[in-house]
Amino acid sequence: MNKDFYTINNIILPLSTENWFDILSKPIKERPLHDTNNRNFTFGQAVVKLLGISLDEDEYYNQLFNWIHKDNIGLHLLTDETLNRTIDNQHFQSIQKVFNRMQEQNLSINRFVAFLDGENVLLKSSIPAIHRKLRESFIKVIQHFAEIEDNGLKNNDLRRLVVDIVKWSINHLQPALEESQLNENMPKFLWYGDANKSQAYFMYYLLTFGCDIVMVHPKGVDILEKLKLDKELFFQHQYPQIKEPETFPKEERKRTATIAYRASREIESILHYEGSNLYKPWQFRDYLPVSITLKTTYDEIFLLEKELAMIRPNFAVRNGEVHIPSIFAKIFGVSKNRKEYWDRIHGVVNKEETLLIRSFPFTRAIISDYRYHYRGALGTDGLLDPEKMMVAHYWNYKQLPAGLQKGIAAAISRVCASPSLKKHSTESDEDVAIFLFSQCLLIPDDFLKMLQKFDYSQEVPSIVLFKTEQNGVFTREDAAMLLLMNALGVDIIIYNPAGHVDMETFTKNTLFDVHWLEDVVFDMEYKEPSILKRGIFGGFLKNRKGE
Repeated sequence: MNKDFYTINNIILPLSTENWFDILSKPIKERPLHDTNNRNFTFGQAVVKLLGISLDEDEYYNQLFNWIHKDNIGLHLLTDETLNRTIDNQHFQSIQKVFNRMQEQNLSINRFVAFLDGENVLLKSSIPAIHRKLRESFIKVIQHFAEIEDNGLKNNDLRRLVVDIVKWSINHLQPALEESQLNENMPKFLWYGDANKSQAYFMYYLLTFGCDIVMVHPKGVDILEKLKLDKELFFQHQYPQIKEPETFPKEERKRTATIAYRASREIESILHYEGSNLYKPWQFRDYLPVSITLKTTYDEIFLLEKELAMIRPNFAVRNGEVHIPSIFAKIFGVSKNRKEYWDRIHGVVNKEETLLIRSFPFTRAIISDYRYHYRGALGTDGLLDPEKMMVAHYWNYKQLPAGLQKGIAAAISRVCASPSLKKHSTESDEDVAIFLFSQCLLIPDDFLKMLQKFDYSQEVPSIVLFKTEQNGVFTREDAAMLLLMNALGVDIIIYNPAGHVDMETFTKNTLFDVHWLEDVVFDMEYKEPSILKRGIFGGFLKNRKGE
């Protein structure tokens, strides 16, 4: 690159599925927006997110292998495993020295970076424009960190972030920069798989400097999501599947798909893509279930109960989530038409996916103090981190499929983030969240069996509670469990013939619909359906305690 250039301006190019690889392969002088007028060096930059995995996995991983080892386009591979984590002890001590000065003098970001530069820990270049661009990019990273992270420059993660970016810049950016300058290009990197916070910020540093970046994640995770950047800036391609990432391939796979296999998978992708409303069984087993609680009339409850999730209003699949329209309703009293009343109850209860609860409490109270476990599971954003929960020793759901485990953990995080339980007079918001957290770690076995059968786009499981004056006491622990089930998209219908309060004693009334029927009836027992009716419905009652 010409040493006479004063500034370097990188402009992220609008890309498409058809042209991104072609543009990435081109030298920057052959790309759109290339300009060298007025001592300014302007060029188009390629930033690509490839989320998910193609239908032919062998072809997918062979393609990744070829991009790095065969196609000769200059991509440098970065993964959590391949990052060189070594750092010169003198550099580490110099960074420590600058942080000590920062604490003493409350340095601005520009002065902080200037001191790092003065300590010779930042990359240097004999080309003034590149040297200046490296400093500007480092400042942008620190500014962005200060803007979005709690406590800004006083956040405890800043020191680790600076150390990581310095060592990875020296170990990875510097050799790639020296190599690319010979061809008058900017470095190109392919990041594969998961990334922690420091790694995401390192990608942002490379991006702001002007490197071409390809981010690949078979499970569809956007590693820049945590940085809260403008998504519209970057081209993103979504493959039809999401799967756990395998180790980046060290050699090509030999297995070749037949023409018939490829054709069948292609047809399957056309028929069963996310927005098609034609879904195959368990297509979304690795997606996160998110409930959309519907507002319904009393009559609509029994119409919607018969519908598959994907037929209900506002069902949607996007960004790795399945948005499930669900029912949460409380029915006070009894209809004057008793036959219609019981027919409707039996119509729901006799479904295979329904759990009938007629003895209370139906959950066990947690006595242990989970405060330490709760705080240890919090992420940097102050919310429960599903990944931290799932690897903890207290996680009781390790036997479940990985997708369901993550769905439960994400639902627990949502329930605790915005607690809908009423606080006791002596409780703080954190106390309520800890109570919910601890109770959600003990889902009853029959609830777990129900969730394992829940294919998110198909039949929606139901929990029907029939609460009378004689069948026990509805507890706060019961309410907590119903909140979790609602967050997971399960239908919940509570019957109380006597018109007494139960769920609303512990939660906000706005969480569920309330329907009053004509009669209030005391001492009313649950009425079993006749043998004939059982045969018609083709099922049998699945009662919990009390039978």
